[in-house]
Amino acid sequence: MKLSKMLESIGIDTSLNKDFEVKALAPLESALENEVSYIDQNKYLSSLKESKAGAVLIKEKDVTHVPSHMQSIVVPNPHLAFAKLSAFFAKDEFAYPTAEKNQIQIGENTTIMPNVFLGNNVKIGKNCTLMPGVVISDNVNIGDGCKIFPNVVIYRDTHIGSNVFIHAGTIIGSDGFGYAHNEKGEHVKIQHNGKVVIENDVEIGANNTIDRAVFGETRIKKGSKIDNLVQIGHNCTIGEHTLLVSQVGLAGSTSTGRNVVMGGQAGTGGHIHIGDFTQIAGRGAVGKNLPPNTKWGGHPLMELDEWMKFFVTLRRMVKKKSE
Repeated sequence: MKLSKMLESIGIDTSLNKDFEVKALAPLESALENEVSYIDQNKYLSSLKESKAGAVLIKEKDVTHVPSHMQSIVVPNPHLAFAKLSAFFAKDEFAYPTAEKNQIQIGENTTIMPNVFLGNNVKIGKNCTLMPGVVISDNVNIGDGCKIFPNVVIYRDTHIGSNVFIHAGTIIGSDGFGYAHNEKGEHVKIQHNGKVVIENDVEIGANNTIDRAVFGETRIKKGSKIDNLVQIGHNCTIGEHTLLVSQVGLAGSTSTGRNVVMGGQAGTGGHIHIGDFTQIAGRGAVGKNLPPNTKWGGHPLMELDEWMKFFVTLRRMVKKKSE
């Protein structure tokens, strides 16, 4: 759809230097000239200069930062306008397969047990097993040697590598928890039109939820092992050989380096990076970027040695007070 028509339909009245067919919404760093991005935080203004986006939703006070090759679409709330535009790119989920569209490819020695649902354009490699109750949506690609346990649901456009095990009840590729808010405090859903990519040799425990990206991808890298009951938010990147223990929760756009270990019930805020070989003790609350080769614990988060000393001191103080 033309940009002018999209803006008109959501109540934005603005003049454009150049109208164009909008291919997608995209982040500033990867957007192309036929794509639209947005910015509503000062810390991202520096990204405008290098971006190739055709247009950007932006507040009036920040217009002077927009380069000449990019069109400014001035709105009071860029995040809200972005949420409304995302609806134009929402895709159908779990379309019922038809003879004309359904092109399923199943590799040699792959077992599809009873009561498995396969959507359109699904590709499954060799030596895989899909157990009863598995639901695979459209355009899902599964590599060789994978084992998908009962009642796993894999949403559209998910890419899964080889030798991946996904245990019972896990949901891959559901919408992330993303909403914008209007002046009345009402919540406007941001359509998540990205995907999930799971690389080779990953094992995902039971009852995990891994959200697809707003745009781009949520990625679980090679060799990572994820325990039961873990939540991974939209646009997260989990580094190679990372270990996430039960009930870890990662907010959107969290990223880890390789061989990160997070203990049970540890969690992060959004847009946090955890460096290579870093360890976080159980229930650690990560609210800042963490450097590589370090150990952390507690809430507020401290380096692990400091946190353990603090905890011992606190117990002594409580014991002394009670005497």
